[in-house]
Amino acid sequence: MVELIVYEKRALSKNDFIEIKAWKFPISEDFPNGVKYSFAYIRYGKRVFGYDNERGKGHHRHFEDKEEEIEFEGYEKLLEKFRREVKELFEKYEEKENE
Repeated sequence: MVELIVYEKRALSKNDFIEIKAWKFPISEDFPNGVKYSFAYIRYGKRVFGYDNERGKGHHRHFEDKEEEIEFEGYEKLLEKFRREVKELFEKYEEKENE
């Protein structure tokens, strides 16, 4: 049975928001940890950063137009890491825009 663990959509500014979704999933080949998740940082309508475990791809990180496999240590730890990284990226982007 699939169960929603967390859903959050929060604006960081007029042009930036985060969307966090995680579900408890039956353990399977696609979801061996029993969790499916998608953490995304959207800027000007485009995902610039995030983590997910899309079916068939496993745990991976998105940054701009690149994807890379990641070591998964649990969705709670990954969510904390995502929040820290988004804060750093947001500050960097805002600083760049205000130059």
